[in-house]
Amino acid sequence: MGSIEMERKTVGWAARDPSGVLSPYSYTLRETGAEDVYVKVTCCGICHTDIHQIKNDLGMSNYPMVPGHEVVGEVKEVGSGVSKFRVGDVVGVGCIVGCCRNCRPCNADIEQYCSKKIWSYNDVYTDGKPTQGGFATAMVVDQKFVVKIPDGMAAEQAAPLLCAGVTIYSPLNHFGLKSSGLRGGILGLGGVGHMGVKIAKAMGHHVTVISSSDRKRAEALDHLGADDYLVSSDADQMEKIADTLDYIIDTIPVFHPLEPYLSLLKIDGKLILMGVINTPLQFVTPMVMLGIIPRKNVDIYFNC
Repeated sequence: MGSIEMERKTVGWAARDPSGVLSPYSYTLRETGAEDVYVKVTCCGICHTDIHQIKNDLGMSNYPMVPGHEVVGEVKEVGSGVSKFRVGDVVGVGCIVGCCRNCRPCNADIEQYCSKKIWSYNDVYTDGKPTQGGFATAMVVDQKFVVKIPDGMAAEQAAPLLCAGVTIYSPLNHFGLKSSGLRGGILGLGGVGHMGVKIAKAMGHHVTVISSSDRKRAEALDHLGADDYLVSSDADQMEKIADTLDYIIDTIPVFHPLEPYLSLLKIDGKLILMGVINTPLQFVTPMVMLGIIPRKNVDIYFNC
């Protein structure tokens, strides 16, 4: 077991109010417990959820707040009960750092649905102290919520997999959408959308990127390898692709109408909502009920 013979202090970049400005913030980490891993942070991705939290868009931010939940770092110390990791390992930490371990979701290994789960930041840990995220020099995390990063994978490439990657892979797996040959749409080409194209293509899907303008066409087709690019404001393009998609993963993080995209789905196709949106979404149900738009499934699946 490694040992850190100094006061457990670290520095992070913290939001102190909803202005969106981050500044250096010094705070104390808990000592490494029996099941804990002390991680020196190498890099941390930025997610749109971080922006929501920093700016209090969801109305539940507590300050000072060190954001960041796509964390990659090196293990510097492990507790006496840690068996999965050793000093020197490169590891990742995602958006959850605790759970009750006793409820039905916890017993089914789906701790993300635990009603007492503890978020990586903007939450309170079991010791009563606020959790702080990966925009920092170090973290102490229970080994249950630490993952090993494969050898040879660059930290900056691994970090987005801990949120955007999981966000895309999880619904594709959950809804049985992993078979080669499916036709999928990725609505929005931000961070999650990028990962959506890459993962869906790796599964052998025909992938259409759907965006509000032509601005990201070259990025989608030439850089990410999408098969088609659809501008949603072009009625002719929308009509041409109607009733052709097995699923759409909607990654847009702001309010937008759903009806135009439902028409693109095959019967029993799935519209999977992944964006964190702070205003209610809506669609006109008779368009589905009366067959104006054939029967679809609208699935709301938790983003990280």
